[in-house]
Amino acid sequence: MVMAESEETTRKGPSSQPPPACRRLTVWCKSLVFRGDGYAVFDDADGRMVFRVDNYGVGQGSDMALMDHAGRVLLTVRRRHRKVSRSILIYMLSLMPETWEVYNGDVEGKVIDGHSVYQKAVDGEPRLVMRATKDLCSSSCTVSVLAADKPILYHLSWSRRDEWSRIYRCGSTGDNTLVAEVRRKLGGPEKTTLLGKDVLSLVVQPGMDHAITMAMLMISNSYR
Repeated sequence: MVMAESEETTRKGPSSQPPPACRRLTVWCKSLVFRGDGYAVFDDADGRMVFRVDNYGVGQGSDMALMDHAGRVLLTVRRRHRKVSRSILIYMLSLMPETWEVYNGDVEGKVIDGHSVYQKAVDGEPRLVMRATKDLCSSSCTVSVLAADKPILYHLSWSRRDEWSRIYRCGSTGDNTLVAEVRRKLGGPEKTTLLGKDVLSLVVQPGMDHAITMAMLMISNSYR
């Protein structure tokens, strides 16, 4: 009798609602506009484009703009330049950590002596929303997302052998929670055939911002 009442309460209570599902995206590491580096991201549920990246610049030091399907810039990813004036400094500079900065909206600017100097932001003043630093002698990266109260730390790791990248949210007690993972996409009737290396499957857990996740993936791919 007690069990029957408990089951009835469970059916009527809010816990009967299905938990939020993770979002599955297909990431094509190509620009749809130019023949070059970029990304086109599609929602697996309906096939619609979610994000796109068209790298208009030249070289690895150029800015990357993460846009929505309509071409509106959501985030600007900037790789901090390291000035090399003398060959004797190359080895020393190789030991310095690489850093990236992510700003909201469309940011125009230039780099002078390794420092970002911004000329204009389309939607007001540029606001730093994320900073990433590659860990020395490691294939991982530490990311700090600037929240309202205090920064939220993430850890990016990847495996060349198993061909995956993972994003973990760092907890206050030292425990890490997996919030996103990207792998080579499987295709074919049985979903067992590996597609090209430029076609990836991105799974984002509920509660994780999709644009921030995509910016982290862009940073991870740029230092491999």
